[in-house]
Amino acid sequence: MTNINYVFLLLALIAEIIGTIGGFGSSVFFVPIGNFYFDFYSVLGLTAIFHLSSNLSKIVLFKKGLNKKLLIYIGIPSVIFVIIGGLASKLLNTYFLEIFLGLFLVSLSLLFLIKSKITFSANKKNAFIGGSLSGFSAGLLGTGGAIRGLTMAAFNLEKSVFIATSACIDFMIDFSRTFVYYNNGYIHKHDLKYIPFLLGIGWLGSFLGKKILVYIPQNKFRRLSLYFILFIGLVTLIQLGVRKIT
Repeated sequence: MTNINYVFLLLALIAEIIGTIGGFGSSVFFVPIGNFYFDFYSVLGLTAIFHLSSNLSKIVLFKKGLNKKLLIYIGIPSVIFVIIGGLASKLLNTYFLEIFLGLFLVSLSLLFLIKSKITFSANKKNAFIGGSLSGFSAGLLGTGGAIRGLTMAAFNLEKSVFIATSACIDFMIDFSRTFVYYNNGYIHKHDLKYIPFLLGIGWLGSFLGKKILVYIPQNKFRRLSLYFILFIGLVTLIQLGVRKIT
């Protein structure tokens, strides 16, 4: 097939593997990567469709770990606010919001890494706040998994519970925002050639990520997730700085 960027597809696979290991989905890597190859709104459309396959595969692979209470307390506000964020994406200047997202991820991940004993109580209020912020960010910026990852990492969940619950919530978010993005005109005909590749990458990356995850001890899993989120925040800020200069 002509005009396919295979380097982008390879990076998408790596993003999916790391996103599976980290437990917060590949969009936190996929969106910054995609912004180097496509316009911002095309990335939003591709991310939503890519994640439907990605998260469905994680649900199948990690289904025994699902936490139904967190699915309700985080998932419902996530779906509501992803719709609001998706609608707002046509109205707001996303550049400054991306700066805020990068600063937020860096500061929060550093806080949890330095003060490793800090945890949130597993209550409805904290779950609602985290779900609302992650959903709104996912709709507005294309990625909210890192915010949800911070919320769920604070609950100190066992890794299979973390991944299964996060993937199920993410699937609900992606299913909802796909309709919003389509209505906004973000899903472009010339980008559809990547969809079959991305759907396959979603399953392959999740499978490989699960295999690698077996070799990561539970006591290192939380810190690994936080290091991933710190890296994501720094890459986001660097990318924005480069974009501003050029």
